[in-house]
Amino acid sequence: MKEGITLRESIKTRSEIDNKYKWNIERLYKDIEAWEQDFTNLKSKVPELESFSGRLSNAKELVRFLDISVEVSRLLDKLESYAYLRGDEDNSNAEFQVLSSKISAYSAEVSTTSAFFIPELLALPEGTIEGLIKSCAELKKYEFYLEKILNKKPHMLNAEQEKLLAIVSDSLYQAEELYDMFTSADIIFPKIKDEKGNEVQLTEGNFGSFRKSKDRKVRKAAFEAYYGTYNMYRNTMAASLMCAAKTTVTESKIRNYASALESSLKPNNIPVEVYNNVIDTINKNLSSLHRYVKLKKRLLNLEEIHMYDTYMPLFEAAEDSHIAYEDGVQMILEGLSPLGEEYSNIFKEGIREGWVDVFENKGKYGGGYSRGCYDSMPYILMNYNYELYDVSTLAHEIGHSIHSYYSRKHQPYIYARSEWFCQEVASTTNECLLMDNLIKKEADKKKRLSLINEQLEVIKATVFVQTMFAEFEKITHESVEAGNPLSADDLCKIYHDLNAKYFGPDIIVDEAIDIGWASIPHFYCDFYVYQYVTGYAAACSFSHMIMEEGESAVERYTTFLKSGCNDYPIEILKKAGVDMTTPKPIEDAIKKFDELIDMLEKEIQDSKTMCVVAEK
Repeated sequence: MKEGITLRESIKTRSEIDNKYKWNIERLYKDIEAWEQDFTNLKSKVPELESFSGRLSNAKELVRFLDISVEVSRLLDKLESYAYLRGDEDNSNAEFQVLSSKISAYSAEVSTTSAFFIPELLALPEGTIEGLIKSCAELKKYEFYLEKILNKKPHMLNAEQEKLLAIVSDSLYQAEELYDMFTSADIIFPKIKDEKGNEVQLTEGNFGSFRKSKDRKVRKAAFEAYYGTYNMYRNTMAASLMCAAKTTVTESKIRNYASALESSLKPNNIPVEVYNNVIDTINKNLSSLHRYVKLKKRLLNLEEIHMYDTYMPLFEAAEDSHIAYEDGVQMILEGLSPLGEEYSNIFKEGIREGWVDVFENKGKYGGGYSRGCYDSMPYILMNYNYELYDVSTLAHEIGHSIHSYYSRKHQPYIYARSEWFCQEVASTTNECLLMDNLIKKEADKKKRLSLINEQLEVIKATVFVQTMFAEFEKITHESVEAGNPLSADDLCKIYHDLNAKYFGPDIIVDEAIDIGWASIPHFYCDFYVYQYVTGYAAACSFSHMIMEEGESAVERYTTFLKSGCNDYPIEILKKAGVDMTTPKPIEDAIKKFDELIDMLEKEIQDSKTMCVVAEK
């Protein structure tokens, strides 16, 4: 067992973790008493919001409402951040769970109190808000914020209709909740035999590990058991997915959008062409993925390559990959050095000032994230386990955090939180720079091959597979819009054909994969997955420009980080040099994929011994 890696029974309690590895939560609130004081303060401010109902056509009243609304939102964000961060430190601490419940309930009350705002604003005669902005200098700072609200006007109903839609919305959007409940609580997978012949329970959590197994029998057994279980519920799963699609399509028609796709993209001013461009560009370059599948088939020495072989790594990860946290920080600093001294100094400040909660403790939330609020430093939750994956995760979350740091420093509160379309760009750019540097400097042939292969797998999963998911969504929604709901058999055929197209002529598209659509929870968040592709593509373009152009590209990139949401996401990226309305960013990601394959083939050709993982 590696030093620092513990069995579940021996995981430390929160109090046993050294304070230098805990986030500095006291900078947010020194104690619960201080939090309670602000909570009381918040409750005194909220009732005033209701008094502005019916008065928003007056410029000074509108400014006053917006100013108070900002005060309330900022304070609510601060209170929520503290409650949720403390709760995630140790979910067995009842005191913190009470705080989370208390602020969550009051947040709903705040929303109800100000619910009149947007309907009343949109009910004003055409040109009223524009006129108020011209007549009142204090409204100028809210101009873009108000513009985004006014853009919703063609898609808003009258007050009575909006009220009716709100009443039934909870019933309309039950498909996702039912799916989550079924897949997390009710679906039970069978037991399979692991590499040592032991009988183990297959779960959603361990399926990912089994499909990477060196033992092909284990991979196949896990694959067939996993998808075979979903297939038992194929009709229920199809009905659930069609219910979600019909709801999206129906609401898009009610709100007068040209399509369900437009209803998802237009609120952020993202042209439908951006979504279609992702699918079209990837489809024109599927030969790159086909080439990788063919190479994997050859390196694994397989007569046939099946779907259950596609996730197996080609090379062993380094056995001595135990990376101390402080060493991981240095690896990131080195990898991100092309971003300049200022960026590096902010990162060092974050480590020194306690942004990061590093190690696992009993009751701590799993995984990792970056959050905080306008009036706090960024906070990063991790469960560092001494692996390269953890170093990459820290680089990713630092990207989010420094993005937030810059935005909060350079934007007013209302424009400080970037849209999701941009959020993953900053984090993924860090990952790209880190991994490129690790590959470049790695002298050990075996480790270098493993790093190259890992990057290929990331691009395969993030760019190619997510685009396949996006195309599946487009096909299914367009079918519903045309009045042709799809059966389980229809969905399986669509998914089968897409897998065959994307993975190419060398792959055996096993029948079990046909039900794969039923295992993708993101299909219940309409037209969401394409943003993984655009996020990676933009990051790839940024990292390439930073390495090629140096300071001028860093300056453009830093401007992007400072922009928050002071413009629409497409425009913010375009100003920084990445135009997502063109194929170029997607092509940059594919070019990187091709270069990594070239690198892999050259490394193998130059090697005297192959270090491909041995098949059992």
